[in-house]
Amino acid sequence: MDYEMLKQLHAEMKGELLDNILAYWEQHTVDRTYGGFIGEIDHQNRMVPEADKGGILHARILWTFSAAYRFAQNPAYKSLAYRAFTYLKEKFIDTAYGGMYWALDYKSAPSDRKKHLYAQSFAIYGLTEYYAAFEEEEALNMAKSIFKLIEEKGFDATHLGYEEAFSEQWTLEKDARLSEKDDNTPKSMNTHLHVLEAYTNLYRYCKPNSLNIRISQLLDVFLDRIIDAGQHTLINFFDSDWTPKSNITSFGHDIEASWLLTEASNVIETYHRKEELNIRMSAIAETVLTKGLDENGGVYNESLNEVIIDTDKDWWPQAEALVGFLNAYELTGDERFLSGVISVWEFIKTSFIDRNHGGWFEKVSATGVAYPLHKVREWKCPYHNSRAALEVMHRVTRLLELAPVHQGKD
Repeated sequence: MDYEMLKQLHAEMKGELLDNILAYWEQHTVDRTYGGFIGEIDHQNRMVPEADKGGILHARILWTFSAAYRFAQNPAYKSLAYRAFTYLKEKFIDTAYGGMYWALDYKSAPSDRKKHLYAQSFAIYGLTEYYAAFEEEEALNMAKSIFKLIEEKGFDATHLGYEEAFSEQWTLEKDARLSEKDDNTPKSMNTHLHVLEAYTNLYRYCKPNSLNIRISQLLDVFLDRIIDAGQHTLINFFDSDWTPKSNITSFGHDIEASWLLTEASNVIETYHRKEELNIRMSAIAETVLTKGLDENGGVYNESLNEVIIDTDKDWWPQAEALVGFLNAYELTGDERFLSGVISVWEFIKTSFIDRNHGGWFEKVSATGVAYPLHKVREWKCPYHNSRAALEVMHRVTRLLELAPVHQGKD
């Protein structure tokens, strides 16, 4: 293990988080006219004034500045977290039927009232992180209330997992897609991954046995239904009974899941298939390392039958790969995963960090040229890359603590 390389990585991650990622969102995204945060900003930092405000975006901003405050104790981060919390509470939460609206218009009135479990999960994720940072009981109670709604309205007692899309009044919707590019199927890997992510964060601060059971069941669903054990990838879309309806590999989701599932099994501590899960997670990370990276270290978007079908690279799979490969190294001790972390980080530095306007580009071409896309929109948020920086620093610190034991034995 190259300890000097790890120290440098830690320092660069800290600088990127504080001086670029968080600074960009602090300086450019606050909506001082209508409240909350701006719904869209283009690649040259020009605001789209009448863009909707996404619930997912605001919940992710809430998580980001709450987690950032826990790390850096910066009063500006506390102020931004409070802004996100109060806006979500006052504008996004439906006081009549419960849960979080999908979107508001630019003046903060509901524009899309649907209740998708994906969005509800991010509300839980952000609210529990706000509670962790500031011990605000109201935030934890809001998260617990949404958890109860998900269980009451969405849990599939017959096949396990969750139905995903609901109307304002919590009647099941036929269109379960998160976006137009998704398949319209009753169940998806993506929603279940983020329900698990949210439940894991809630369990850190609220430990009813029912939540432990649900996390364990979700891990079982991933192992038994969602993971393709032969290909060491994830299946993306399913019928209600978990019949697969897709064979496209999403490398970003695969590497993200590889560490989120490990984290969930560590948090509940009692998971009975933990050894099996860790082997599977390492195998998934291996697949991304060997089949999902280009020669420059960037993570491809998708493949079909092991053929790359999208040579562009989005910003968020790069961030998730930093954590996923580092997690795989912790599980296996295989130095190739550390090399993968460095390769992806070098690609991010050369292709994704916008040295002129700040923040990260949304997408680059096969040759690493940035497209003129959004800096901020419903799906372009500060959570993937800020979380990656925090996770990498935490994990690198943990590895460096072993340095006196291992130095001289490499």
